[in-house]
Amino acid sequence: MLGNFSKVRKAFMQGGGKKSEDGRDQWPSRGAFLLASMGGAIGQGNIIRYPSQVFNNVGLQWFVPYLLSIFVLAIPGLILEVAIGQAYRGGAVAAYNRMNRRMRGVGLASVMVSAVVVVYFAVILVWIMIYFRHSFTSPLPWTGRTDEFYSMQVLRQVDPIAGEIDSNGVKSFVSYPGVGLIGESVGWSAFIWFCVFLCMFNGVGITGRAAYFTMALPIFMTVVLLGRCCSLENAGRGIRLYFASWDSDNLASGQLWQTACGQVFFSTGVGFGYYIAYASYNSMWANAVQDAVIIVCSNCAFETIAAFAVFGVVGYLDINPANTPRLGAFEIGFLTYPAAIVAMPGANFWAVLFFLTLLLLGISSTYPMLDVVVTGIMDRYGHKLPRPLVALVLVVIAFLISLMYCSQFGYYLLDGVDRWINNLALVFVVWSELALSTTVYRFKDVFTETGKPAFALWNGGYFLGQICGVAVGHHVSGGAGAGVGFGIFIVGASSALVKCKTPSTPAPRFWNKNPVLKRLWFLAFYSGNQLRRDLNVIVATGKNWSIPMLWSPLVRYISAPVLFIVYSLSYPEFWTLRNDPVYVFGFILAHFCLVFAVVSLVLPKYFDVFVPMHRLDDGKRLAAPGVNANILEAEINDSAETGSSRSPPLDRSSPANKSLGVGVTGEKL
Repeated sequence: MLGNFSKVRKAFMQGGGKKSEDGRDQWPSRGAFLLASMGGAIGQGNIIRYPSQVFNNVGLQWFVPYLLSIFVLAIPGLILEVAIGQAYRGGAVAAYNRMNRRMRGVGLASVMVSAVVVVYFAVILVWIMIYFRHSFTSPLPWTGRTDEFYSMQVLRQVDPIAGEIDSNGVKSFVSYPGVGLIGESVGWSAFIWFCVFLCMFNGVGITGRAAYFTMALPIFMTVVLLGRCCSLENAGRGIRLYFASWDSDNLASGQLWQTACGQVFFSTGVGFGYYIAYASYNSMWANAVQDAVIIVCSNCAFETIAAFAVFGVVGYLDINPANTPRLGAFEIGFLTYPAAIVAMPGANFWAVLFFLTLLLLGISSTYPMLDVVVTGIMDRYGHKLPRPLVALVLVVIAFLISLMYCSQFGYYLLDGVDRWINNLALVFVVWSELALSTTVYRFKDVFTETGKPAFALWNGGYFLGQICGVAVGHHVSGGAGAGVGFGIFIVGASSALVKCKTPSTPAPRFWNKNPVLKRLWFLAFYSGNQLRRDLNVIVATGKNWSIPMLWSPLVRYISAPVLFIVYSLSYPEFWTLRNDPVYVFGFILAHFCLVFAVVSLVLPKYFDVFVPMHRLDDGKRLAAPGVNANILEAEINDSAETGSSRSPPLDRSSPANKSLGVGVTGEKL
């Protein structure tokens, strides 16, 4: 008996021990990677946040912007993150450094977003644990007093003293008289962080095993809840509200489009860095594009189907947007569901099942965010520090920081930080990923073919058009902002085409017809398309899916501008909350992420400390338009070995280049 236990403990502690060809830890199986990645996306928010957003914008018209956002934002962004993590073999900082050293700050910003969010996200699980503990009491203690129980027994917040803002500015700030720690919250917080540690302390072998439990079991329990809630009396009334109503007038509402875009964006989890970190532990030749599509579709399918359970409860309670105020993000999980469970036969059983499901889904979303930080440290110092020690130290630090959210004003602080980290920092990080990756990747090739002035004019128009467009849009009107934004871009693009020299390297078929089209190709599409080609050499081998041609123009000219508009919408809201210290704190904290991304673009050398020493030069490449990146790196290595300060000219039509499936025109042969 003891011998068997010892074997199980040893297998658990070793975490699998599987290695990739390059010596990096590797997932035990593709299923483990997919489940762990889906765990990062599928959390309790899919059960409580998504239904509240749909309820506030009820009707099938919701799915028009929702589905468009999936194809325009979620899938393109996730393809980029999974592909670079897998191909570049590192966490967010190392991967973006490999793309270009000026993007180190983007990787660091995504690590910071995960580090900030994981601390307060774990406290939401503390609230779930309090409900879970009380679910074993009969009758349920929130019977007849759902709001009071949530406020007084779970959050235990002390109401703040209101401040005042008038036409002259801030007259007084909001103050929070309650600052004491809540003992029960502190205890459950320690328990949650211990569970998180167990799920990721010794690498992806442990995480892969944990994912089968923290993802597979909640999916089964969600199916059980779905069946029960859809069989409630009058459940059909709520389901018809969700899936059998249509309000075409609502499609003209900007609020609907903004909400649907935000839901897809935040639910998918692009920008947190854990997809990059997790993909780096894949085999280099795994099917990255297919994996990205599976993760996005699984996440969206889960929340869409799980919402039927919530709308069954909505019909049972006879609530609808006409007789109910707009629902907040937490109300479904902590008010609506508990109120319905009280009236069900076997209420305790359903309460235990519901909150255990939320708990496991929440844990499955928590440890991937902490893994982002662990992966970054292990990339940099893994040769000196054991992973379990790094994980333990980070868990202890995260627990200590989370204590401020376990206080009598913790709920307000959480709301203040969450609002700006999600609406400002996270959106800006993903915008930077999409816009900069298609700008700075192999930009020396573009310099060589078009000249620096043309490159500066084109990209100046591209970025300045977005900035000025949203500024005018907020201060004047949306139409005026669109006009100014497009106008600046057109002026910059036209000036660049005039100033541009004619490229000497052939462009793809259509773009090679005349000098103007060749100039347009190199200025508008070359960087993004070359990134796609270079990644495809690795991730699209054999029968793997390849990154499609439309991906690079989509992320640069549609996805990135849409995200910048979404990003800009948060600033007017801050102006109305500028007298509240917790919102000011969250606002300032979010802007540190912006500073990292911008400063590293201009001064990348100051971020050397975050990059593995042996990978500092990863992003340096010779200017060789149309030549695959692997050949460039081989040339640099040959030059280093021979001691030559300058490598010989590259033969773009060489058999080696063709053997990788690429030709001088920039397209697959």
